[in-house]
Amino acid sequence: MRVGFIGTGSMGSILIEAFIQSGALNPDQIVATNRTIDKVERLAASYPGLRIAVSNIDVVSNSDMFFICVRPGDYKAVLAEIGETVHPSQILISITSPVLIRHLEEQARCKIAKIIPSITNYALSGATLCIYSDRMTVEDEEVLENLLSHISAPIRVSEKYTRVSSDLTSCGPAFLSYFIQKFVDAAVQETGISEQEATQLASEMTLGTGKLLTTGGFTPEAIQKRVSVPGGITAEGLRIMEKELRGMFNHVIRTTHAKYEEDLEKLEAQFLNTKVD
Repeated sequence: MRVGFIGTGSMGSILIEAFIQSGALNPDQIVATNRTIDKVERLAASYPGLRIAVSNIDVVSNSDMFFICVRPGDYKAVLAEIGETVHPSQILISITSPVLIRHLEEQARCKIAKIIPSITNYALSGATLCIYSDRMTVEDEEVLENLLSHISAPIRVSEKYTRVSSDLTSCGPAFLSYFIQKFVDAAVQETGISEQEATQLASEMTLGTGKLLTTGGFTPEAIQKRVSVPGGITAEGLRIMEKELRGMFNHVIRTTHAKYEEDLEKLEAQFLNTKVD
């Protein structure tokens, strides 16, 4: 199987490196290109055998499936460029939430999938959200999910819930790390513990909590109940958090959805009246 990548920025390079490091793909199974070609050259230098494509069309011409890893505003131009090259048997995989399945179907005569990866995939962990076009067969879906399972837990979601699902799995690592950073900063400021030591403690705590929530079978609420006792220190800390954080996450989700709707509106205008017959 030959896998292509159009775009090797932050997420494109994470996917490439994760696939190689997990053993899901060998470097010589990958062909990639980027607007700034030296980014691909650095990947090829790290992973001998990875082929540098000279154009987006070159990627499509030499792939069984290909990932489009560009900014939402660049999709229209990329799809217009590769439209005549794409073959119906190929699988086009978008990694961008506001680019809808119907946008892609209108522009390309091939099988369509949308996945939302996460930075956690770099650690061969976390989730990858999967949304499929009706053009995908059961076998196609199995092939893609088998590939993704080497670096993540593939989870099928409704496109209707792409944004909120992405908030939890893709934006979530940034939100959670911000919380941890502020927790560490407060510990340093209030007690004098070193930042290095506090960060190590908080990082190990985060790893352990993640295991409790996955393989350990705990729910978030169950962990709170097990750690907290009435009138205890943890209970007092939770009381303060309940008071201070009330409504904050609702505000975060409303804000991410507002930005998503803004991006979607821009894309709708771009894709209007440009369907492929």
